[in-house]
Amino acid sequence: MHVAHDPANPAADAIAFDDFLRVDIRIGTIVEAEPFPEARKPAFKLKIDFGPAIGVRKSSAQIVDHYAIDDLPGRQVAAVVNFPPRQIGKYMSEVLTLGFADEAGAVILFAPDRAVPNGSRLF
Repeated sequence: MHVAHDPANPAADAIAFDDFLRVDIRIGTIVEAEPFPEARKPAFKLKIDFGPAIGVRKSSAQIVDHYAIDDLPGRQVAAVVNFPPRQIGKYMSEVLTLGFADEAGAVILFAPDRAVPNGSRLF
């Protein structure tokens, strides 16, 4: 499939490989998902287990368009685990859960196509 160049979404500037290595992207398994009705944009509160070295971390994720809350526990997701925590309303998000926008702008979660150990790092 060939995707045409999108001038509204240009490629980012080049970075050094060491810059990429500074971003710690890990796989974790969602262990709990809750509604987040007080969020400005529709979102869920997630607790994600990143294994023994990192543990369980919290995240707010705007994924309500494609995911039912009851289907999220047990699902593996990728997240940036070394950003500082970010206050979202009254909720402290500790990791950035990663996804891509579909044609309508709704988020599709980024995850491995096969199960990998929690805490595995993207390289």
